[in-house]
Amino acid sequence: MMLGEPDPETPDRPAPDDEAIRTLVRRLSRRHRSGGLVIERAAVVASGADGHAIIDWIVAHDGRPETDRAPAVARGGLYGARDERVSTPQRYVLPAGALD
Repeated sequence: MMLGEPDPETPDRPAPDDEAIRTLVRRLSRRHRSGGLVIERAAVVASGADGHAIIDWIVAHDGRPETDRAPAVARGGLYGARDERVSTPQRYVLPAGALD
């Protein structure tokens, strides 16, 4: 789905425009230790806006998922070969100046 296209999951709600998303991200984000901004996925979902379009907008503006976990260490044993579960990122980090 591209920015500005209606979301097939919510056809009755118009897609937010670029400036509306920028304003929402600015309001929901906070400073990050990298000098940029961080926005919680839960805040995006709770805002009631089109979460998919907002996350797509963040990624399109160089936002990156924040990872809290340390890199996986190779383990032995019966379950050592299992892959780590991939989960939905809980936070996205935008670089400094991304909302200017």
